[in-house]
Amino acid sequence: MSENLLFLTGKLAEKSLHKVLADMQPTEFNYRVAQLGVSVAALLTPQLIMRRLPDAGDADRIIVPGLCRGDLAPLEEKYGVPVQRGPEDLKDLPQFFGRGGRQADLSMYDVKIFAEIVEAPQLSVDGVVARAQEFRRQGADVVDLGCLPNTPFPHLKESIQALKQEGFKVSVDSLNADDLLLAGRAGADYLLSLTEKTLWIADEVESIPILIPTTPTNPRSLYRAIEGMLKRNKPFIADAILDPIPFGFTDSIVRYQRLRKRYPDIEIMMGVGNLTELTDADTTGINAMLFGMITELKINAVLATSVSAHATFAVAEADVARRVMYAAREENRLPRDYSNGLLGLHDRRPFTYTPEEVEELASQIKDPSFRIIISKDGMHVFNRDGIHCETDPFRLYPYLNVDHDGSHAFYLGVELARAQIAWQLKKRYSQDEELEWGCATLAKDPEGRVEHRDAALKDKKEKRAEHNNAEATCGPRRIEKEPNIEPPVEDVTCGPRSTRKMPDA
Repeated sequence: MSENLLFLTGKLAEKSLHKVLADMQPTEFNYRVAQLGVSVAALLTPQLIMRRLPDAGDADRIIVPGLCRGDLAPLEEKYGVPVQRGPEDLKDLPQFFGRGGRQADLSMYDVKIFAEIVEAPQLSVDGVVARAQEFRRQGADVVDLGCLPNTPFPHLKESIQALKQEGFKVSVDSLNADDLLLAGRAGADYLLSLTEKTLWIADEVESIPILIPTTPTNPRSLYRAIEGMLKRNKPFIADAILDPIPFGFTDSIVRYQRLRKRYPDIEIMMGVGNLTELTDADTTGINAMLFGMITELKINAVLATSVSAHATFAVAEADVARRVMYAAREENRLPRDYSNGLLGLHDRRPFTYTPEEVEELASQIKDPSFRIIISKDGMHVFNRDGIHCETDPFRLYPYLNVDHDGSHAFYLGVELARAQIAWQLKKRYSQDEELEWGCATLAKDPEGRVEHRDAALKDKKEKRAEHNNAEATCGPRRIEKEPNIEPPVEDVTCGPRSTRKMPDA
């Protein structure tokens, strides 16, 4: 039996919503659309919906606009059916319902992320824990404490114990045997890095060793270390060492491929920081490519770093990349339409409206509020007085008429700057919403986008009060001219009289 869906919308989006739903037919659901009387669908709130929608009729599920803010639980309680937010752009409804892409399950992965705190010796114990918590939020499974050469780390043991108390898996990265022994005895879960010459450390502690060759170009030494651990019948992870560009990067990838071929069942680690940190390129693309190879080779762990400013989100990107590439491999699909987390600079479908559709929408506007939409032609700004399209926002200023409205001018400046950036980079733009930057996107502040309106209302109320107070005095005087008010006049009467109406707030 087909599900009955009720779509809620506003006046301006109603026609487009009907068209999108009609173009999706046939669907596995029946639908109807309820237009609730607001101009902009994003202004719908749960409280307003409850006032204007008496019941859900025969609907099995209600779909509200994606930009509808607030708790939907009261709606479900009133109407007795599930209430769900749709996509922020109604043009994405086909993808929302699995047309031309579906909601992917990215809960699965098979690569552990070791996130290294490179500067750990220089941080306090509290600083180490705080940094570890940030890496955990970004998706790290293990926190690695880096021991810097010739740098004392007197609080290494205390740092390990503090992290363990907070529930972290901990590894310690050092080529100093004393550091590794201390770390293992303090409870570290992993030790980086042992060679064939230091395998004896694995006999002294319970920590799982990560094995490396004596030199990156000597894979046979790594093989000997692996054989040594296999004879001990103890767990380990092998790392063939990823070299930076142009110092043997391609050869090092080949080493990993040969290592996997030689030992199909062992656990392997790749340290990705030599690419993300040491290449002046956006780390999203680097992580995508590396995790593509990591997934094909079935590498089990990565050591990621986040030191350089351009690699700030490298751990979060690694988390997205491992999930996307795992899903693509398991489903035997290209790694597309899974996530936008690695699309920092561009979007696959940046312009959801054609210039013709924008013109049609603009023809429906009956109020003075400006709408901004971008298309392949540029930035379209329109209200009841007309529509203008430019690629340079400064050229739009003469048409905006906001000379005497600082709050509105500020708002339009912010929005047009966002729109220009989005148009230049071929990104999505949605008025009143911050641009999306993949993993680097900050949490949205739903209040910030309306603060300018509150400020404008307050300013206009104050001007109205000043105007009324001025008219309450006696004697000839000149009334100050307000924006959009008739020319100043001489007023010579006293006492009660009619006052001139101020512009609507």
